[in-house]
Amino acid sequence: MQPLQYHAAAMLLVGAMIAVGAFAPVRGQAQGTLPATVQFLSADGTTTLTGFVYTPKDKRAERAPAVVMMHGRAGPYSTNVKNGGPYNASTLSKRHKMWGESWSALGYVAVLVDSFGPRGFPGGFGRHTINERPDAVNEVTVRPLDDYGALAYLRSRSDVAPDRIALQGWSNGGSAALAAMAVDAQRADPSGFRAALVFYAGCGLRGHFDAQGYRPYATVLAFHGTADEETSPRLCQKLVERSRALGGDITLKLYRGASHGFDDPGRQRVSANRNATADARASSEALFERVLTADLPR
Repeated sequence: MQPLQYHAAAMLLVGAMIAVGAFAPVRGQAQGTLPATVQFLSADGTTTLTGFVYTPKDKRAERAPAVVMMHGRAGPYSTNVKNGGPYNASTLSKRHKMWGESWSALGYVAVLVDSFGPRGFPGGFGRHTINERPDAVNEVTVRPLDDYGALAYLRSRSDVAPDRIALQGWSNGGSAALAAMAVDAQRADPSGFRAALVFYAGCGLRGHFDAQGYRPYATVLAFHGTADEETSPRLCQKLVERSRALGGDITLKLYRGASHGFDDPGRQRVSANRNATADARASSEALFERVLTADLPR
């Protein structure tokens, strides 16, 4: 299966990844080993967030590139503990563990941010509840501040290259990532993130960018399945097309027949999801290899 593309040039990322050796084995967070639990302040100035940090065992440099990971509306934890906990590093969802371990194996420090638990909603929210969620977890006005709180935290670590940090978000967290990457959001941090990965986001963004349009200050690579049952690929298509017309460096990759959450390990029996996952992972790794690790001081 080939992904539908609005900008076919994005496929070159995969080739670039192979060319620079992004698949070279690097030992990272061992499977089954729990990530470290940390706490840091959101850029809202009041909320102490919880983060789960995956670190590479073998460093590619004294200071590693890093990734901030933002969960979706269901929260960072497994559905098995959704209603009663415990909510900790041992109960993270398989998708988040997979990505955290994958990034650390490639030599990155990755922090998964829990935006909901510290605000009293550790179990997250169900499908189609966007209009019922409290403004305390608003993905356009609040959660982007958590992105920047995590960015500041990573920059405080002696093992992280402070100018080589990127962002990744899924669904509601993807919307937060989009909002955080907007040009006007750069005020939260003058230098900001180097790039962002956005998986099946809700691209309506509560109408926040309807008037002026959306333009990111750095590269954004977005992914969506055409059979998404929760968020609209058409809205994302419109957002991206308008953004590119405004000069935004943003690309959308559409995958025929792939569902919402297509990269979830529990959804890989569907061939469209498997193919989408493989391509999205390769493209994600290639982009980060290009923008985060090129010429990385050893």
